[in-house]
Amino acid sequence: MSASTRALGSLILKLGEILKAEYKLQTRVKEDVKDLNRELESMQAALRKVGDVPRDQLDEQVKLWANEVREISYKIEDTIDKFMVQVMVTKPAVKPRKLKRLKKKMCDLFTEFMARHAIGDDIKEIKSRVEKVAARRDRYKVNDVVPNLAGPLMVDPRLSALYKDRKELVGIDDSLNELTKKLSNEDGDVSKQLQILSVFGFGGLGKTTLAKALYDKCQAQFDCSAFVPVGRNPSVKKLLNDILFEIVGRKNLELDERELINKLRGLLENKRYLIIIDDIWDIETWKIVKQNNYNYSLQPLSPDLSEDLFHIRLSGGQIKRLDHLRAEVDKILHKCGGVPLAIITIASLLVGKPVEFWSKVYTSIGFGNEENEDVENTRKILLFSYYDLPCHLNTCLLYLSIYPEDHLIEKESLIWKWVAEGFIHEEPVAGLFEIGEVYFNELVNKSMIMPVEGDEYNCIITGCRVHDMILDMICLLSKEEKFITILDSDEQYTTSHCNARRLAVQHIVQPLASTSTLQARSLNAMCNAAMLPSLSCFEVLRVLALEGPSGSHSPNHLEHVGKLVHLKHLKLGSIGISELPKEIGHMKFLLVLDLGENSINELPESIGQLSQLKCLNICKTKIDVPCWIGNLTSLEELSLQHVGDQNSNFVTELGKLKELRKLFISGSMCLYGDCKMNNWAESIAKLSRIQVIEIDFMYGWRDSIHEESPWEQYALSPQLRVLHMSYREPGLVARINPSLLPNLSHLRLHVFSLELKVFGSFRELVSLLLDMRSALHHDTVVFMTAATLGSFQEGDMPVLESLWFSIVTQSNDGDISFDFDFASLGNLPLLQEVVVSLYAPPADYVNAEETAKRAIDMLPNRVTHYIDTRDIEEWSRRLTNRLS
Repeated sequence: MSASTRALGSLILKLGEILKAEYKLQTRVKEDVKDLNRELESMQAALRKVGDVPRDQLDEQVKLWANEVREISYKIEDTIDKFMVQVMVTKPAVKPRKLKRLKKKMCDLFTEFMARHAIGDDIKEIKSRVEKVAARRDRYKVNDVVPNLAGPLMVDPRLSALYKDRKELVGIDDSLNELTKKLSNEDGDVSKQLQILSVFGFGGLGKTTLAKALYDKCQAQFDCSAFVPVGRNPSVKKLLNDILFEIVGRKNLELDERELINKLRGLLENKRYLIIIDDIWDIETWKIVKQNNYNYSLQPLSPDLSEDLFHIRLSGGQIKRLDHLRAEVDKILHKCGGVPLAIITIASLLVGKPVEFWSKVYTSIGFGNEENEDVENTRKILLFSYYDLPCHLNTCLLYLSIYPEDHLIEKESLIWKWVAEGFIHEEPVAGLFEIGEVYFNELVNKSMIMPVEGDEYNCIITGCRVHDMILDMICLLSKEEKFITILDSDEQYTTSHCNARRLAVQHIVQPLASTSTLQARSLNAMCNAAMLPSLSCFEVLRVLALEGPSGSHSPNHLEHVGKLVHLKHLKLGSIGISELPKEIGHMKFLLVLDLGENSINELPESIGQLSQLKCLNICKTKIDVPCWIGNLTSLEELSLQHVGDQNSNFVTELGKLKELRKLFISGSMCLYGDCKMNNWAESIAKLSRIQVIEIDFMYGWRDSIHEESPWEQYALSPQLRVLHMSYREPGLVARINPSLLPNLSHLRLHVFSLELKVFGSFRELVSLLLDMRSALHHDTVVFMTAATLGSFQEGDMPVLESLWFSIVTQSNDGDISFDFDFASLGNLPLLQEVVVSLYAPPADYVNAEETAKRAIDMLPNRVTHYIDTRDIEEWSRRLTNRLS
């Protein structure tokens, strides 16, 4: 029911909008809108109650009522949006003559009058329909809905994990050993110091199984112990009594919570005890047991262990390899993604089935509709995680069903779609995207989606994937709630799809007929755009994402895009267009314009009128930065490909974008001359909300070396989290220190050797890449990527995960040395990867690489390393020529 609740919440906000004086509604209409608003708020409260009950426990009439509320909320929202489009005044770019201006004004006034008259009639009709829906709510007693606890008891399928035979457990040895060590001191004896360990991960990874194995292994080493399950709806009093029963064999039901806590403290005083609380869901329950906490993230099984578990389940307890089915087994295990519950479930489907059946299992989205107890248990376990999510996260998670399995989902694109769909409501302390980013991180933290990092060296999460089991679950829920209609190669486009509110078109094999889809609010297409109906078939579209395969060719598909006046999000893949329609500037509600990888050379000037545009992405096109970019004052995200010297006013226009949160330049940026360098610093300092500045390559050059640095009077925003802005500018480094930039976590910068010490004091820095001016040998001066840092001291950058630097190799009679202390990398406790560029003569390549590799392999912390050897003389010549 989360989709219905969220749809209603978005509508209530819009009703509040049209009550504002600027829309000049008639008194009667205003009263009708207020009545409507009050009734919808009452319905929303009822829907929240319904949403707290698992769908399979709801009465059919309640489900039908919730679906009816969702549909009527969409209808009302369409009416309101149509009204807002009609009354929105369009200011012409060039003022016409007086007579034409007068005619235009009279025409606009007449249009507004007709629009206000029409919405009055529409609201009256809608009010009547809402009253009928409200009457059905009272008749069905929706407000009295509670979970059907008196019905058939559903046994938690995870209980079976508590009684597994040890020989059945696969792939837990490493985790078990690590947790056992955490419970013991260095001598192997159980420590008397209180320790709290938490194991987390989504349903099916084997958390309960691991916890029970740990309990069985270590229980005898303690004076007393208890293993107590909690669940989604915990009772603190029951939890305390269960612990008491495990310790002394009896409960004290007459005691209250405070008395139970005191009794347990008395029993446990001066004793060594092991208490495992299984399946904690809410924060309040956790606070009862939380002290000093060690978090252990349970990881999926390795490919080898996955195969062992699969064969054990398939053959009834023994590992019997099926070499003749190697290809089929590999495909199936890839689908399972190392999740034990998924492996057991699929293997259980295959027991006793012919080989021909295996491909049927593999090609299904999840586990098909087979009547199998393990399949049903798997879904139940995942549903526990789903129903624990708050309403807003439920809706955002369901939306991921628009993507096919194994699809890499871009984080920023996804969040902007959530915004355009109305799933995110702005708050005073944060913008829409920032709230969406919190939602994304919550889904990651709850293990409902798997995060994906972008550039392998910067540790920034840029996307996610959805495990096939999760995708199977949300596709079933989405279909049941009629939240999204998915069309793939197995689906036929039928008249029923004309009523779909959200269409996700995936791998279809036949073109879709140009059937009217007047109600569709979003169209997400992974197919070739030529297979889709004309855009003239859509009237109220909010989201249009044409993300088909690279190289598809549909140059005319945007022919009617100017008619989509409700559109908020337009994202294009590589669809072969070279020109945007001028009418795109008519879409006054447009928030996101992402032009993908198309050979477009310029933007229509009408785009400068898109006053609500928040995201403009042209970083994969050939578009030069338009001279009017400063008109888009609502922009929060600007992604470009190249800023050359011909873009003479960009550095000035940039300073007008006061709402900008992210600036990304995928190619190069040129700043030639004192004026450009000073204007750049001034504009960047004006961006008080900027969080990300990411520029792949910068050229900065002053007319005079004696020019005073502008950074002595300007400061960067303290909101900055990512700063990749590497160019030669004395004075800039002084503005980059922890006191001025407390949130900085990813840094790439050009430095001079005397400015290096400050970076050790950054406490939040996760990745660091430094460019340093260095004399390689003789009198040749070049710019060398990264600095020879010398060494790291204990306490430097305590959360740094990724480091990229260069060093010059020194050779003396075959002995290789570096002016860097590799052993000092051990002082960076969270370091995970190191990228080292070795500058050496070709004759020393092999020896230099082996020496560096041995030094890194000796570190106490396991560090992934990439060593790249480069010709020192060639590199010197090439960079010197670039600068000359």
